[in-house]
Amino acid sequence: MGSSADPSSARRVIQLPLEPGLICLKGLSPTRLRFEVEYGLERGTTANSFLFPAAALLVHPPGASFAEPFLTELAALVPSDAPLKVVVGDVNPNRVALLHQLAARWPNTLLVSSNAGARLLEELWSQQKPAKPTASGSPNDAPPAAIPPPPPALPPIEVVKQETSQALGDGHVLRLMPTPTPRWPGGLMAFEETTGLLMSGKFFAAHLCSESFAEANRSSSEEDRRYFYDCLMAPMARQVDAVVERLEELDIRTIAPGHGPAISESWRSLLNDYHRWGASQERARLSVALLFASAYGNTAAIADGLAQGVGRTGVRVESINCEFTPPEQLLAAIRSCDAILIGSPTLGGHAPTPIVSALGTVLAEGDRSKPVGVFGSFGWSGEALDLLESKLRDGGFRFAFEPIKVKFSPDAATLKTIEETGTALGRQLQAEQRKAQRRSASGGLSESRSNPAVQALGRVVGSLCVLTTSKGEGSSRLSSAMVASWVSQASFSPPGFTVAVAKDRAVEALLHIGDRFALNVLASGRETGPMKQFLQPFAPGADRFAGLELDESPSGQPILPEALGWLEATVQQRMECGDHWLLYAQASHGGVLDGSGTTAVHQRRSGANY
Repeated sequence: MGSSADPSSARRVIQLPLEPGLICLKGLSPTRLRFEVEYGLERGTTANSFLFPAAALLVHPPGASFAEPFLTELAALVPSDAPLKVVVGDVNPNRVALLHQLAARWPNTLLVSSNAGARLLEELWSQQKPAKPTASGSPNDAPPAAIPPPPPALPPIEVVKQETSQALGDGHVLRLMPTPTPRWPGGLMAFEETTGLLMSGKFFAAHLCSESFAEANRSSSEEDRRYFYDCLMAPMARQVDAVVERLEELDIRTIAPGHGPAISESWRSLLNDYHRWGASQERARLSVALLFASAYGNTAAIADGLAQGVGRTGVRVESINCEFTPPEQLLAAIRSCDAILIGSPTLGGHAPTPIVSALGTVLAEGDRSKPVGVFGSFGWSGEALDLLESKLRDGGFRFAFEPIKVKFSPDAATLKTIEETGTALGRQLQAEQRKAQRRSASGGLSESRSNPAVQALGRVVGSLCVLTTSKGEGSSRLSSAMVASWVSQASFSPPGFTVAVAKDRAVEALLHIGDRFALNVLASGRETGPMKQFLQPFAPGADRFAGLELDESPSGQPILPEALGWLEATVQQRMECGDHWLLYAQASHGGVLDGSGTTAVHQRRSGANY
């Protein structure tokens, strides 16, 4: 096994020989590379590439974040004068930046991509990201040396328009399958037929740093794969499900995604999980059409955040990449949805042509009674966002929220606010639906509230608590809180308890396995103040602790001084229970702040609500 290190970032690339003639080049990053929705669990990541040395064929090269160690390893395996063939399964600016360096070191490079991937390669090859502002704020102040050299000439591209197989000459047979989705229109999977190895790219991925090629067992990465699905796959569940159905026809033995460990023992269960997770999206009665285009990935990251927030409420999101979506599909989504969100970058002072066209369709076919939203990123100006906003306002549409305008890349706090904005929209749509249902109902109690079993369920009481949590450092530090009453001790040794958290709670995103939080148990007779503070409606991104004097647990979790007692705990397990997550946490520290007080409890008449 060989390895190279990048001392400035601790990123490295290792060689994992899988069998004669097939090597996995695994890039390791113990910390996230940049803040995007899919890196939210902060467990690092891997970038998995695959090399067939005899054929000098590379599948799924990583992004530029791994360029130095990756190219060093590749140079030890493939001579620089060899005709290198590179299968590009996902095209984005970060990957194109590495391809620039690869093409410079291997002049006889041939790129292999899907039809949409080839188009993206041609569009992105000569583009350069706008430079960050200098101290004076003017791009003209950047010194000439800051301008990067022009890229090498774009290598020839072999376009894969439909599923095809080719013998590599060393006993391996590689099948290439275009798998376009709105988030990754240039998707291209590779399947090695003799070994049954599916190199699945973004599908089935998990951001988890591990040197092992395959996961130890299903439970070791199950939560990470579900989190990746919820963040990035759920908004395009219909297209994802169609791809998975195609994959079930293959003689798979191992799935090796572009990120995270491979799946060799439980891959059938994972395919079933993708179907099951997608089915819950399809059952949703409300839907949001998410229309976007993204030049550098920043607008797509905003779209991901909005989709994740909306999805937490049980509202389905239909993701539409306007650059690669047929007009009839766009029109159907606009006519059938309950809200429209449209996002755009600003390129050369303008919105991309596909966004302008989509805006025209919205203005012509959109229902003015349904809310809209505008979002996007920009470098030096935001004319595209101003255009979208003015046209929709002049067209008589009502806005669900003020336009989201992000300069360059959204940071951790901004993305958290974006997610909460999506959640607020989902809740708004549900409230409007319930109101309409009440108007059409004949009156009287709902069936669920009058059900004796539901009434009996309401007699199950729990202590009134405030769950508080804080995560991250510096500008990336995030915090949140909620009132919790579905709390119960669950184990003596180790000391543990369970708490139920609604999926649409903002704090839920900070309560994954390994995350720490504090449970503040409220005192009877003194619960009014904390309840008033934490039950009030918060604007997206608002500080739940503004104006409060807080203590801290040993790990820095917020403690309410007026609480009866507190526990610091770490999430050990999560179980999906309908519209809630049930968390099992082990307590590590705690204290009683008032030995003479009694615990406040929550008395309910019905199990149909809190």
